[in-house]
Amino acid sequence: MGQGFEDVFTQYGALLSRVANSYEANDAMQQELLQEIAIAVWQGLSRFKGDSSVKTYILKIAHNRAVTHVASQVKRVDTHRYESDTLGSDGYQSPQYSPEVVSSQQQSLARLLQVVRALPLQPRQVLTLSLEGLSYDEIAEVCGISKNHVGVILKRAKQKVLQEEPNA
Repeated sequence: MGQGFEDVFTQYGALLSRVANSYEANDAMQQELLQEIAIAVWQGLSRFKGDSSVKTYILKIAHNRAVTHVASQVKRVDTHRYESDTLGSDGYQSPQYSPEVVSSQQQSLARLLQVVRALPLQPRQVLTLSLEGLSYDEIAEVCGISKNHVGVILKRAKQKVLQEEPNA
């Protein structure tokens, strides 16, 4: 294994943060999940054999950890969901766009994330990996399913998102 944890997290930390964001709406829970993912990646790097890319390997770890996290939250008696600003303070800000345009984009993104988070775990996982630019082969490897099944799940997930997302 050629890369240490610091190198991997420097290179893929934003990607892992987006994974956590796709599974958790609450900012505090996102941070908790990201920490769980970071620990799992740190522990898993010693077992990396180079059979896939580092990115695919850590995404598999991240998504497995996220699924476990979500499952444990569902089992909790106090599964009260806190409504919070899903974009937080790091929303996209640019001087070339008016505050109204930026606000509209943030609201659209928040609605999209809400719809994606409402998907069952496997479609959410496949859709999130697809949005991260992974190929069907890479998604199949991460999820442990066939390439053809990835296509079916992705198509259904996209249809569900388009059907559920309210028009702005």
